[in-house]
Formats: sequence, C-alpha cells, structure tokens
Amino acid sequence: MDRSIAGIILAGGQSRRMGGGDKPLLPLGKGRLIDHVAARLKPQVGTLALNANGDPARFADMNLPVVADTVSGYAGPLAGILTGLEWAATNTACRSLLSAAGDTPFFPGDLVERLVAAAHERPGAIAVASFDGRWHPTFALWPLGLRDALRHFLVDEDNRRVSAFMERHGFVQVEFPMIEAEGQRIDPFFNINTPDDLAEAERLLQSLQP
Repeated sequence: MDRSIAGIILAGGQSRRMGGGDKPLLPLGKGRLIDHVAARLKPQVGTLALNANGDPARFADMNLPVVADTVSGYAGPLAGILTGLEWAATNTACRSLLSAAGDTPFFPGDLVERLVAAAHERPGAIAVASFDGRWHPTFALWPLGLRDALRHFLVDEDNRRVSAFMERHGFVQVEFPMIEAEGQRIDPFFNINTPDDLAEAERLLQSLQP
C-alpha cells in the first residue's frame, strides 16, 4: 500500500454496449464486477473513491466515497479522472491519483508499485499501463498538480481524449506481462463491454481460483 496515492474507480459510463444500466453492478463470480475491481485496488492505495453518476445509494454497501462527475454531459473517462483529481486534492493528503476502469477485473496486483517506480524516473509525467505494446490510459498514475490543466483541456477545449491529454503533458508507459494460470493466458487489462465479455470473464475467473 502506498499512502501517498489516492485511487479512483471509474464507473461513470453509460454502458451502451451492455444495454445500459450499471455495468459495474453485474454479477461476476461470488460478487459483482465492481467488487473484484475494488478488492484488487484497495490494498494498493492509501485511500479509494468511486466515480459514478446518479444515485450514490446503489453503491452504499461498498463503504466508499462516491463522487459524481464535476463536469456535465457524461464527458467520458477523462471527466472521471478530473473528478478524482479534484476529490483527492480537496479530501486527502495524497500527491497522486491512480485511476482504474470499473469494468476491468484482472488488472495487476503490482499496478501501483510499478507505475510509481516509473513516475519517479520521470517526475511530473503521467505513468500509464501498457500490455503487448498497447497502452491503457484509464489505468494511470496522475500528479494532482495536473487538475487545472485537465479541467481547461476538457471544459474549455472540449477535448475528451485521454491519450491526447497524456501526449500533451508527457507520459511514460509501463509494460505489464500476460497473466498465466491453469493453462490460460489472460490480458491483464481485459475489459467487459458486452454480455459475451462478461461470460468470458466468468470463465477466466474460474481458471484463476486456487
């Protein structure tokens, strides 16, 4: 656990490919998708919040702060990241924010440790996770000092592309390996967008059980 890092689970999307509703509340294994994400992230950060819009009561059993987007119009994951940065700056003594997608249950247990190490090599840069040469901008470590620049980018420039903001402000990629278990090879950033993805995640989860 790194107490200087706050975490935000991005669960504010509209889940169109899943037919709408709260994708993170869908059942997976013995819990819900969001439970798996929170259980994986909580030991890695000093404090944790959930970014979600609408009635926060539906997440009450998680005992986490629930923060809605601070910009209107469902502006995508960048709005959730901005919300997390502003929440962490106001409510914690942390110096950085780790963002994680709420639909990706198998991300690495050493995600924060390795992103922090990379960020120390490039002070001020955003450290972003990568797998097989493809970067995953919703899994990144953000300096809290970027929040004003990000608000300008998102609100004043009306640019919602996470990768475009990273390219402007400087980033370092951290490559993560394939997960191998019981003969299965699993993309650590496999995310659930469709009912078929959810069925595949259920199968993969069973292969990871001890």
